[in-house]
Amino acid sequence: MIVPAAAQTYDLKGLNCPLPVLKARKRLAQMPSGTRLWLETTDPLAVIDIPAFCNEHGHMLIETESTADGHRFLVERG
Repeated sequence: MIVPAAAQTYDLKGLNCPLPVLKARKRLAQMPSGTRLWLETTDPLAVIDIPAFCNEHGHMLIETESTADGHRFLVERG
C-alpha cells in the first residue's frame, strides 16, 4: 500500500465565494495528480462550493472537518 505524502495546507480564510474555489483550482492545477491539499476556509458557502468543485473537476474530497472559525477540506488532485 502506498501512503500519500503529508498534505500541504492552503489558507483561504477570510475569502468569500467564489475566491476559495478559484484559488484552490489554480493551486491544484500546479500539483501532480494524487497530491493532497488541505483547504482551510471561513466562507460558509465553502461546504457547498468545495464538494461541487471537486465533483466537477475530478478531484477526490477525502475529508471534511468543522473548525472553530470555518471548515477544512482534504482534497486529492485527480
